[in-house]
Amino acid sequence: MKLIDLSVPLSPGIREPLPAKIDYASHEDGAQQAAAILGLKPEDFPESRAWATETVTLNTHSGTHIDAPWHYWPTSEGQPSRTIDELPLEWFYSDGVLLDFSAKLPGYEITTDDLIAELRRIGYILKPFDIVLIRCDADKRLYNDHYAFLHAGVSAEATRWLLNQGIKVVGTDGWGWDIPLNLQAESYKQNPRDDVLWAAHFVGKDYEYCQIEKLANLDQIPRPFGFKVSCFPVKVEKASGGWARPVAIFED
Repeated sequence: MKLIDLSVPLSPGIREPLPAKIDYASHEDGAQQAAAILGLKPEDFPESRAWATETVTLNTHSGTHIDAPWHYWPTSEGQPSRTIDELPLEWFYSDGVLLDFSAKLPGYEITTDDLIAELRRIGYILKPFDIVLIRCDADKRLYNDHYAFLHAGVSAEATRWLLNQGIKVVGTDGWGWDIPLNLQAESYKQNPRDDVLWAAHFVGKDYEYCQIEKLANLDQIPRPFGFKVSCFPVKVEKASGGWARPVAIFED
């Protein structure tokens, strides 16, 4: 069996709108903490050392994570939108399909025709519950100052097409599923209209589905299908998303 890590680290070094903050406590700090809790002195511990810990402050959409339907809108398919802890686990372990759009420039909006052409190129027909991964190689620019604006996005029309094939989980190695937010804003300012701002996300009003965002290492997947994806989200109560460590699994 071969496993490929498809996640980025939680790191304060990633320049994104929702950055992580990590406070590191050393073994010496741990001795101070433990002594205060247990009524001891730090020097009571071997070499005045105890546990090392970290305190992490982050948004549920920091790092590699999965968006729940609640993230998109209060309702989905006419019912209250489900949060990340309410979704069926079966969605997050299934056959993976890799669609390669790494040749597209940042800001490109992937269309339905693009998806169909790529599926035809790799010789694959989607089936319900496949996990569709969009490669644009934005993870190679993870520590760039403008990382959040350096991916190709998927159009609302193309998103609907995928979901109409029975897909429940899609993923991208970009910061977000739509085209970059700055391009959405520029387009709206020039011509205010519907279906511009967060258009693909808002497809979740009519279709219940999940997005994996900020994937990595999709270029390391050796073939476009014939592998499993495991991407179980952390169970955050009543949350709009949950952190995940997706893995591509290849059987020998």
